[in-house]
Amino acid sequence: MTIFDPGVEEEVISDTEEEIEEPPMYQVLLHNDDYTTMEFVVYVLMRVFNRSTETAVQIMLNVHEQGIGVCGVYTYEVAETKIATVHTLAKENGFPLRCTMEEDRP
Repeated sequence: MTIFDPGVEEEVISDTEEEIEEPPMYQVLLHNDDYTTMEFVVYVLMRVFNRSTETAVQIMLNVHEQGIGVCGVYTYEVAETKIATVHTLAKENGFPLRCTMEEDRP
């Protein structure tokens, strides 16, 4: 039987070394369409993605000119929530704005 002696310090050595991986990140993308107004896209970027007016306008122009624009990079759950919010806002305002995500590759 071992008796605990608080005056004796024991060194604990762990055989396992846990590696904590960063969660995968996802780009949230807005897609151009022929119906959604540029003003609404800027509004969505400012409200949902917390972009400044200047940044929102630049992303909106990318969507308009390139057909697609990156709104931000988030964890899967956050990206999923932002996409759902965009789709809800678009539907409530009568726009077919599409928003998707793809894994961010470093």
